[in-house]
Amino acid sequence: MDRKYNQLPQVAFCILLALGLKERHGYEIIKQIEEDSNDKIHLGPGALYTSIKQLLKKGLIIEVTKPDDSKRRYYKLTGDGSRILEDELEYYRNALELAKERRLVKDSYQYGRAS
Repeated sequence: MDRKYNQLPQVAFCILLALGLKERHGYEIIKQIEEDSNDKIHLGPGALYTSIKQLLKKGLIIEVTKPDDSKRRYYKLTGDGSRILEDELEYYRNALELAKERRLVKDSYQYGRAS
């Protein structure tokens, strides 16, 4: 495997993962991250919007307006954001397969819990 990975910080990865489902506003992103992490990651607004600002600057997400909800800022993945998310997920899939080969996790490892 010749691919080089430039991993995102955990919060940035979690935001991209949440936005992979649909465009969302900040509170929805926070709630999706809590759900995705089985309630292990709790972001405050400061951490969320600091990461969002960086992701906007890198062009991985964009802000979108919703005419029916002008009070909230919504965000969605860009094409580059989708590609980076795919690369990150490929990295984690490969890491999980390697961990299974090394018998560090059981083959039935799912949803953050070994069975």
